[in-house]
Amino acid sequence: MAEDVFKALADPTRRLILDELVERNGQTLFEICTRLVTKHGLGLSRQAISQHLAVLETAGLVLTRRQGRYKFHDLNTEPLEHIVSRWLRPRAPEDTP
Repeated sequence: MAEDVFKALADPTRRLILDELVERNGQTLFEICTRLVTKHGLGLSRQAISQHLAVLETAGLVLTRRQGRYKFHDLNTEPLEHIVSRWLRPRAPEDTP
């Protein structure tokens, strides 16, 4: 699972998508595309953004939900928290005999 997270975070476009979801969670594909074009000047197709979202979803960083005809994308920070806690949270010393 951690490998998927690192792979997802390796791409700058995917990091921008996550930044946009931090700023405003629960966006549709159209909203994400619009924000990437207007704020960052990215001229990617909807299909390309959709593929980036699929990678983020596979890594568990984005969760989707459907409401009627719309599919909303929500940020999920749990995989990041797991990785961070692996190295940053102190562990209790192990008892040695």
